[in-house]
Amino acid sequence: MGDIMQYLTVFFRSIFFYCLIAIVYRLMGKREIGELSIMDFIVSIFIAEIAAISIENYKKSMFISIIPIGVLVFLQLLVSIISLKSNKIRNAIDGTPSVIINRGKVNFKEMLKQRYNLDDLLTQLRARSIKSIEEVDYAILETSGKLSVFKKEDDKNRVYPLPVILEGVAQEDVLLQIGKDKIWLNNILREQKKELSNIFYGFYQEKKLFLIERDKLTK
Repeated sequence: MGDIMQYLTVFFRSIFFYCLIAIVYRLMGKREIGELSIMDFIVSIFIAEIAAISIENYKKSMFISIIPIGVLVFLQLLVSIISLKSNKIRNAIDGTPSVIINRGKVNFKEMLKQRYNLDDLLTQLRARSIKSIEEVDYAILETSGKLSVFKKEDDKNRVYPLPVILEGVAQEDVLLQIGKDKIWLNNILREQKKELSNIFYGFYQEKKLFLIERDKLTK
């Protein structure tokens, strides 16, 4: 009888933590596994480990496991909210996308900075049926580790939009990439009578700067 009760306890605990973790991930937001941030990944590992320990130690109260899971979820949600309001904190936690190939040229300095070697680059290119680096116009290493690739043959006459302003913050690395600076950006904003802090998204394409203001999005 005792063995049957133990099996039932483990069975119901497994169902309980399955439902609990499903709810937790719904609260944390919808993301694919490959797009999890560092914080999401850490929280995921901790929650899985805590749940496994609680199922194995069926003689102890489940609240011992529920409390740390609740704390982890709270911290993750708090960090997510703060990250939405602060670009600096978001960049510190998640990092920023890196341009690995720019106009067909490999940026070895950025690869070294990201500890991303040539084998990694070639492997991800082959996964997209790209035989040679010469076929690539732009390649951007996203914060998730995924490589976004734009081939030269996709559209030879097209210039891909580059994000100059993200949520009110000028992207200095992009300005450097297009041969501009913050003085140039401020002059354009002054001419159009716009404030940098009110720009939700600004991108540079075909030698023109396109701006999307925050207040226009709320109307």
